[in-house]
Amino acid sequence: MELDRAREDVFVAVAAALGTVAVTLAVRFGGLPDPGFLLRLAPLFVYFLYLFTRSGLPDLPYDTARNWGLAAVLVALATLGYALTL
Repeated sequence: MELDRAREDVFVAVAAALGTVAVTLAVRFGGLPDPGFLLRLAPLFVYFLYLFTRSGLPDLPYDTARNWGLAAVLVALATLGYALTL
């Protein structure tokens, strides 16, 4: 494994982990209704999708670690938005 590839993996993993923790803390201490266990883990699904598709798909110009990290953050925000509507 190349060092640059490992840095990209860590970047996406940290973004997904922070998103998951933020959703869980907002539900736990922010007074939001619980959207469900699987929805609280939704940013981690983005990370697993990143891991499993990186090696199988051809290199695309928008397939960057920054975009995957942004996707994890957006999924976390969407989960918080959904929790607000409950």
